Amino acid sequence: MYLKNLVLTNFKNYESADMQFSPKINCFVGNNGVGKTNILDAVHYLSLAKSFFNNIDSISIRHGEDYFIIQGILERGGEEDQVYCAFQKQKQKVLKRNGKEYQKLSDHVGRYPVVMISPADSALISEGSEDRRRFMNKVISQYNSGYLDAVLSYNKALQQRNRLLKDFKSSGRFDPDMLSIWDAQLVRYGEYIFGQREMLVNELIPVFQEYYSLISSGKEKVSLTYKSHLSEGNFGNLLIETVAKDRFLEYTSTGIHKDDLIFTMNDFPVKLLGSQGQQKSYLVALKLAKFDYIRNKAGYPPIMLLDDIFDKFDAERVEQIISLVGNQRFGQIFITDTHSSRLHEILSSHNTDYRLFGISANKVEIRSHNGISH
Repeated sequence: MYLKNLVLTNFKNYESADMQFSPKINCFVGNNGVGKTNILDAVHYLSLAKSFFNNIDSISIRHGEDYFIIQGILERGGEEDQVYCAFQKQKQKVLKRNGKEYQKLSDHVGRYPVVMISPADSALISEGSEDRRRFMNKVISQYNSGYLDAVLSYNKALQQRNRLLKDFKSSGRFDPDMLSIWDAQLVRYGEYIFGQREMLVNELIPVFQEYYSLISSGKEKVSLTYKSHLSEGNFGNLLIETVAKDRFLEYTSTGIHKDDLIFTMNDFPVKLLGSQGQQKSYLVALKLAKFDYIRNKAGYPPIMLLDDIFDKFDAERVEQIISLVGNQRFGQIFITDTHSSRLHEILSSHNTDYRLFGISANKVEIRSHNGISH
């Protein structure tokens, strides 16, 4: 699977752009702030129907305009699909494949899997558990279409249960039968989500550890632990046991919405122990493990987006990452960098198809390519 071309209209800093891509490596070079990352985010939109960086579509509209359009041709299994994504202020987002509009955006997720490695990944370590739950959700939803529906259904039931708890507090009246309706919904979807997340983490751990060892030359020992209330017992019983606490707090205090991933290095939290380079290596290894996991589930490699990942790495770790992504098990790769010489070194070290684009003044121009005909 690969993206053949990309056409942007009023997307972020681009009034218009039309790019033809290599099925292997595509590099974007330019100074900071010229829009390299925006191109990768447009690819992410075509795959997952949303930005990698935020959930507010209006932010992606070019300043002074009221809509954006992203179009691309994706090839998979010898067949071409035209994907169209558009958003206009005060209107619903429109997503089409081969001219037919999706009724549910979730039906599109997983058809064209993508994995992005970005400086923004640092939030997985530095921020709260919501970011780490979102990481698990994005992995699983790219190969399991029912999972995303389960998460949405769980969140709706959680909102209703929390609203009921607030009503109980304000009215002074308690109705256990009403609460049990939403408990049943939480248990139904929560246990399924828990099982999927547990399976993901168990299968991810050895691959993640192998990648980290390759990147760091075995310098540190890393681990990953899934933490969930549902590991402690039956979810239905847990909800009953915490009902008094929940009535006092006016929200649901137990469930998979409190799940977390614990990141450790040499048995200590990565957030406290790891240097910037070690933390970045940890995250790159985690994302590469995600790539392998989705590839094995889907039967073909996702598109890999590498946004400015070489910053803050020493030469040895850069070399290890370059050799890894040059491996045949990777499919199409998009890379951004501020140093053309560094990218030239990557391209010259692998006898493969590539295209190198220069970006300046909101324009994208091809600078060099190898082995590609269009």
